[in-house]
Amino acid sequence: MVFQNSLSTSQGGDANSGAVDALRAGPLRIGISTRALFDLEEEHRVFEERGVKAYAALQLEREDVILGKGTGFEVVERLLALNELDAPPYVEVVLLSQNSPDLSLRAFRSIDHHGLVIKTGSFTSGRLLAPFVPAWDIDLFLSNADADVKGAVIGGAAAARLGVAPKDRDETPADEVRIAFDGDAVVFGPESDKIYKEKGLDAFLAHETANASNPMTQGPFGKFLHKLSALRRIFLNEGNVSKVRIALVTARNVPAHERVIRTLRAWGTPADEAHFVGNRAKAPILKAIGAHIFFDDQEKHVLGAATVVPAGHVPGPHDPAAPVIPAG
Repeated sequence: MVFQNSLSTSQGGDANSGAVDALRAGPLRIGISTRALFDLEEEHRVFEERGVKAYAALQLEREDVILGKGTGFEVVERLLALNELDAPPYVEVVLLSQNSPDLSLRAFRSIDHHGLVIKTGSFTSGRLLAPFVPAWDIDLFLSNADADVKGAVIGGAAAARLGVAPKDRDETPADEVRIAFDGDAVVFGPESDKIYKEKGLDAFLAHETANASNPMTQGPFGKFLHKLSALRRIFLNEGNVSKVRIALVTARNVPAHERVIRTLRAWGTPADEAHFVGNRAKAPILKAIGAHIFFDDQEKHVLGAATVVPAGHVPGPHDPAAPVIPAG
């Protein structure tokens, strides 16, 4: 694909120019639900306890009340801030919501109040979102609802279900965006996990060692990573440091780590940070990174991470209670 090819060139101006041209032609496009972008937890409780009519009435009653920031707000705000004035955007954000069009006014008024450049969206009055994900050419979809996320996956996008934003966040530089990923079954495919499940830990380690030089397949977030890497390259300074920082936080450790690095090298998508944590908790590492969002396919890691950083659960076919890739 164009992003992978453009990023596989040297660190010079040609690679940067290729990334600019690629993202100008096809921006990194994020779809987000209103509840992921804004704090609508009270309204959602009304929906769950009293039904859709009470929810709609409350929304209309509060139509002129500006919404607070939700779990996905900060990463969206920081990504949009990378766009240049009077130039085609590198990043676009689209609202995708099962709310009715009548309830869209509060969302767009809040968007305007917070200074976000979000001008497009779909409000489907309960209709599934899956058909609209490819229609909008979405690369990443963020929502608080399982049905929305699964619909986005069916529609071909990377997708994650967000929880509630952590209350206390450490300050990070205003012009940076830091995005962290788990590895297997998120950035990478699930093949190695299958070997572990079917043949055990020793077979998994032997396989990863023997295939250390063979790149892994792309996982559900592989395409998104390539576009994000294009964005990272655009903002590299002379010290090879970018405003867009990519971190990998994985339970893999030595010797299974080598295949990770060689895969990212082969893809042309280097990480700014890689943390091979083994059996240790990921939350302290993510807090130290200052991640603006973290994606993992194991719910226990997401729940732990969500106490310190915004975190999204990536749906997958595995048992959420079992380790996907074990520490050797």
